[in-house]
Amino acid sequence: MEKLTQSLEDYLETIYVECQKSENKHAKVTDIAKVLEVKKASVTGALNNLKEKGLINYEPYSPITLTAVGEKEAKKILLRHEVMTNFFKNILKLTEEESVKNACAMEHIMTEEMFKRIHSFSHFLQDYAKDNEEFKQKLDVLFK
Repeated sequence: MEKLTQSLEDYLETIYVECQKSENKHAKVTDIAKVLEVKKASVTGALNNLKEKGLINYEPYSPITLTAVGEKEAKKILLRHEVMTNFFKNILKLTEEESVKNACAMEHIMTEEMFKRIHSFSHFLQDYAKDNEEFKQKLDVLFK
């Protein structure tokens, strides 16, 4: 599959999250527009694009659901977001707001290899800090 634009990744991630929150496992144009702070017309354009790529099931005025491929892609995007947010918050000691803001930017530009290494490095540091109080304290002081 071709790489999605940053904007389409944001839409796909939002659709996934909205589907998870919904009892019926679907998303609505109005909810997506609200979350992404865009107009409904912008959402409709993105939805048509995602539908063409086979990532969502969408018809005007109908609920939006993810295809199997769309769900898999959305989970990958969300994992990047979560890993980067946790890295910034737990390792670099940034605030929640700053962590989320930076994760949103970084998740789109990283290569797969860079993401794998940051993910592994983050786990290594957190595991090491768990078992090593001196290291944990130094890490806390370093990024105070």
